[in-house]
Amino acid sequence: DRDIEGSAKRWKKFVESETPENEKFPQEWKNKSSIQKLCIMRALRPDRMTYACTLFVEEQLGKKYVEARQTEFAKSFSESGPATPMFFTLSPGVDPLKDVEAHGKKLGFTLDSGKFHNVSLGQGQEIVAENALDLASKEGHWVILQNVHLVAKWLPTLEKKLETYSEGSHDDYRVFVSAEPAPTPESHIIPQGILENAIKITNEPPTGMRPNIRKSMDNFNQDTLEMCSKEAEFKAIWFALNYFHAVILERRKFGAQGWNRSYPFNDGDLVISVNVLYNYLENNNKVPWEDLRYLFGEIMYGGHITDDWDRRLCRTYLEEYVNPELTDGELALAPGFLAPPNSDFNGYHQYIMENLPAESPNLYGMHPNAEINFLTQTSDSMFRTILEMQPRDTGGGEGAGATKEELVKQILDDITDRLPEEFNMVEIMAKVEERSPYVVVAFQECDRMNVLTNEMKRTLKELDLGLKGELTITTDMEELSNSLFFDVIPEVWNRRAYPSTSGLSVWFADLQQRIKELETWTTDLSMPNTMWLGGLFNPQSFLTAIMQSLARKNEWPLDKMALSCDVTKKNREDFGSPPREGAYIYGLFMEGARWDIQTGVISESKLKELTPSMPIVFVKALPVDKLESRNMYGCPVYKTKIRGPTFVWTFNLKTKERASKWIVAGVGLLLCV
Repeated sequence: DRDIEGSAKRWKKFVESETPENEKFPQEWKNKSSIQKLCIMRALRPDRMTYACTLFVEEQLGKKYVEARQTEFAKSFSESGPATPMFFTLSPGVDPLKDVEAHGKKLGFTLDSGKFHNVSLGQGQEIVAENALDLASKEGHWVILQNVHLVAKWLPTLEKKLETYSEGSHDDYRVFVSAEPAPTPESHIIPQGILENAIKITNEPPTGMRPNIRKSMDNFNQDTLEMCSKEAEFKAIWFALNYFHAVILERRKFGAQGWNRSYPFNDGDLVISVNVLYNYLENNNKVPWEDLRYLFGEIMYGGHITDDWDRRLCRTYLEEYVNPELTDGELALAPGFLAPPNSDFNGYHQYIMENLPAESPNLYGMHPNAEINFLTQTSDSMFRTILEMQPRDTGGGEGAGATKEELVKQILDDITDRLPEEFNMVEIMAKVEERSPYVVVAFQECDRMNVLTNEMKRTLKELDLGLKGELTITTDMEELSNSLFFDVIPEVWNRRAYPSTSGLSVWFADLQQRIKELETWTTDLSMPNTMWLGGLFNPQSFLTAIMQSLARKNEWPLDKMALSCDVTKKNREDFGSPPREGAYIYGLFMEGARWDIQTGVISESKLKELTPSMPIVFVKALPVDKLESRNMYGCPVYKTKIRGPTFVWTFNLKTKERASKWIVAGVGLLLCV
């Protein structure tokens, strides 16, 4: 510690370095062992741990353990046979079956020759696949079965067929199977027999913008660029589409701030979009910019998208990249990267190699903080996985620490002692005669809190008896015990709780804070001076209550109402009473940007400030037609960083910049960080 205090400047420089894992440690620390350096790195810069661990593995085990080398398909194919199918685990943005088709062409197995059967599995396709397998095994054909994860009930039949034809079939008979990876261990559906006998292959998509754009462009050639009569326009939009394709694929690495949900965008979307572009340019005198954007954003790529905010993002990217400025040669696709002048196929590749700026979130329109966020989450996930792989029991031997059971018992007793009594609903309901919308929200919140705390007490009591040997340990008890040991919120509590990304200890402290807020609110059920929106199970119900109160008072229809959000310059302590209408809301955080209190608008984030807190927001109801819409950004509000399913509401916030800047930056408000 003294060392860090004594040479604060050296340490500050080390901590603020872009790549601290490559820097020398200051003073005595540079003589520490590699594992000790990893420990200090994790304490100071958790976001760089994946890179630091990669360097550690390379140093200890060698370079081959950290390099992702791809095996040539022909080499893998040589090991296959009638009894050994090839199983492809699909990765987003990669089509491994192109290699199969290309290799088949060399060996004379093509669709035209009738020796190649490509079946995309789905409803009613099982019989087509069975017929193809029957024929191929006799005649020595190749069969591709795509997306077998979509036909779970048919998989045992497939397993039997593959087993039957593994003997006595034609020597040239081959089967290629593809499926998406299962999201959780419980949802694995591919039969073990298929996996054991198959050669398993997965192709990871390239990472980074430069490899992604080049890979996108490699779906085409010089002939593609020359096929359209409006050559200049075609080439310009073709390049913009390749850039757009690379951006939306690579944006996934930023997690929920990149896309609310994960989508299987692939090269097929790009190829079809370019074909549509060709047809539309050939059949129109002028470039139909709006039609093209609609087709690309709502149909070709938009067909995958299920979330409205993601659809808005996709549409905004296309408005930025596919517009008349593109053909004038004045459009910047990213800061410092102009759309290229007219060139040939190799010229475009050359342009990317020479002019595309270094990999950074700026290429996607995002703030550098987005990368810190994503890297920290990746690092946390890696260490949680390592922790879960550790031996469960720490007992044994003299001087050993407490056993797992003893640690679990300590945590169990601590939580049980600190859980308060449930809310007495009869007593609370008797405090008011008239049930205003706000009072109803308070009742609902207390009710849900009771359900959660009662379930916690029940399961903890059961586990306590199990640990004492008075009850048989069940699977549920085992899971609860593991969750307490690993500081994870138990699934049985999670089902009755509110969304949270925290560990158990932080979550429980938060739960106690929520109970305290509810106790204060239910003392006399009057509106609190400031409301902690994130402290509610159902924040939507409170926001709806704001509209209901005004609608009842003025006898306005509820569906013609909307919420107006005025960000104040004050903090919670500055309010001594609630507003006459609406509510003062605190506890909001902004991700992707920050709120500038002085100017009263959204501004660029400060480096390393990932989720700055918002001042108090005054939320009130207005008729829809009186809502201010100019110079506003429709900012989505989410319960947690997971975004997607935790969406709450849209708050319109003032901005001097164009709203598109904040859309592509993934700016959102969070109730909990």
